[in-house]
Amino acid sequence: MNQTSLTASLPAPSAILQVLHPITWFPPMWAFGCGVVSSGAPVLEQWWLVVAGIILAGPLMCGTSQVVNDWYDRHVDAINEPDRPIPSGRIPGRWGFYLSLIWTTVSLALAYALGPWVFGIALIGMAIAWGYSAPPFRFKGNGWWGNLAAGISYEGLAWITGAAVMIGGALPGWEILTLALLYSLGAHGIMTLNDFKAIEGDTQMNVRSLPVQLGVDRAARLACLVMGLPQAIVIALLFAWDKPAHAIAVGVVLLIQIGLMIRFLGNPIERATWFSGLGVSVYVTGMMISAFAVRALV
Repeated sequence: MNQTSLTASLPAPSAILQVLHPITWFPPMWAFGCGVVSSGAPVLEQWWLVVAGIILAGPLMCGTSQVVNDWYDRHVDAINEPDRPIPSGRIPGRWGFYLSLIWTTVSLALAYALGPWVFGIALIGMAIAWGYSAPPFRFKGNGWWGNLAAGISYEGLAWITGAAVMIGGALPGWEILTLALLYSLGAHGIMTLNDFKAIEGDTQMNVRSLPVQLGVDRAARLACLVMGLPQAIVIALLFAWDKPAHAIAVGVVLLIQIGLMIRFLGNPIERATWFSGLGVSVYVTGMMISAFAVRALV
């Protein structure tokens, strides 16, 4: 094979970047930051750990999950979004699979360098990332389990990792673990929003997303409820922890989301992307407020 043919068979850097979906890196990077803040540890004294953790949470761990998802969803994407890099051929042959393996290896190598606790969490996150999309498990084949797995990976594990990194690898306090769990459960609703744009392809490929299982209107109402209820519990906990200012701030955040939810419910299919963009931004603001609230408790 000559050099020209070899180069032609490799994916272009722009296609690789696209299949890593950089826009999806923000939630786990933000959740990692929430973990850092909630730990109460001085950031500037360990800034290199923060930078390494953000890279691990976003470009590496989340990037891996995106490549794996696109590889195993290539047949569905050929129906829903045929211009994506893998179904369009811009990532040729089995390069989607090879990239998944490369990113998995690099992610686990960095996690190992950050310590055994971080490595253990990364192993769990990587197992979820592959199990979410790949057979035989393919959690995403059922919206109940798939969305839960994604929420735990994007929010909970990243948050716990951020806290653990800053406190020397120890298990974070129960307050931190509770917030990470609640916001992970709320992210289940966020994941449901992403399913509204793929109903046709999911139906044809027997992917049992919640809009497919429950219908558009019921799935939309459930997504809103699952997003809102954990935040209401967070507000109650913040009052119980004697953090009334933070509780009120998270309450305002929730009220803003409720206003957006009302408009979303009027036309879920057309407004799911709109609500995901605005509502998620407000949602993660509440996460950081909560992280600052527990900072003084640890």
